[in-house]
Amino acid sequence: MFGLGWPELGVILVVAILIFGPKKIPELGTALGKTLRGFKEEMKAPSDETNPEQEKQ
Repeated sequence: MFGLGWPELGVILVVAILIFGPKKIPELGTALGKTLRGFKEEMKAPSDETNPEQEKQ
């Protein structure tokens, strides 16, 4: 995963717990999941907005 091994992921997790606290980590994970899910849906669904360059052609 992104060229990171288990030791690096462990260090990142410990630092995140120290910065945010154990109660805030699930909230951050939920928010990140919702953001990524919304971004993924927007990438799949074509937008109603059109590109102005396409209108000129």
